[in-house]
Amino acid sequence: MKISVITVCLNSGEKLSATLDSILGQGCQDVEVILKDGGSTDGSVERWKQENASRPGAERVRIIVEEDRGIYDAMNQAVAHAAGDFLLFLNCGDLLADGSVLERTLAALEEEEQAGTDMNRLVLYGDTKGEKNDVTIASPPEITGFACYRNIPCHQSCFYSAALCRDKPYDLRYRIRADYDHFLWCFYRAKAKTRHMGFPVAVYEGGGFSEKRENKVLDRREHREITGKYMGRGELFRYRAIMACSLAPLRTAMAESRLFSGCYHWIKERIYRRKA
Repeated sequence: MKISVITVCLNSGEKLSATLDSILGQGCQDVEVILKDGGSTDGSVERWKQENASRPGAERVRIIVEEDRGIYDAMNQAVAHAAGDFLLFLNCGDLLADGSVLERTLAALEEEEQAGTDMNRLVLYGDTKGEKNDVTIASPPEITGFACYRNIPCHQSCFYSAALCRDKPYDLRYRIRADYDHFLWCFYRAKAKTRHMGFPVAVYEGGGFSEKRENKVLDRREHREITGKYMGRGELFRYRAIMACSLAPLRTAMAESRLFSGCYHWIKERIYRRKA
């Protein structure tokens, strides 16, 4: 078994079925699914089990019910139960982009293995489809220090070596950016190889905790603390200057706008293609 897909949930309602359907509908069947439930009281987990009792492949869904202290604690708990060599965290409500995502990812893993890559220090990632604005969010073709500062791939579109997730559990001090902290640790400290696979991995639902207006101050504070932990002062000064000169606030507003986001992401994707 190469891949474990991890979904954490708590009172997720109908979103749970949509996410699990997208995983079980993959052309590649040799994949483990870990459903980590924090103790739902809405009956969503029991309802899914009843409705899918005789479904082919449903036996591959391992349901772990354990109280947790939030999404990152739940993810850490799920890692402890996962048997796969690589892990994908697909949040409840998010979907795999199409039916061939896992099959194509396994092919990429085989290529890396044949090339002699250290498979315990590898992150594969792809693009992300944004459900809210119906756009494709292109990931950077190469991970650099500036990409780490500005625009890492969406967490739901990253396949991590399980060893990376066990060596560095998600830091529960960060309520919003523990996944960002983990990615920077992989790049700066673990010196993991990163590879863009060139196709969309996940459909991101959006509208979560990190995107709420009242959490923007906390998000910026965590970003500042995490980047300060991994990047030197000179590096940070350079990146902040680039962001200021390239009108970062305006670009962010365009990326999130329903009116302009399609055009913005179209242009960004083509710039990335030219750099690849």
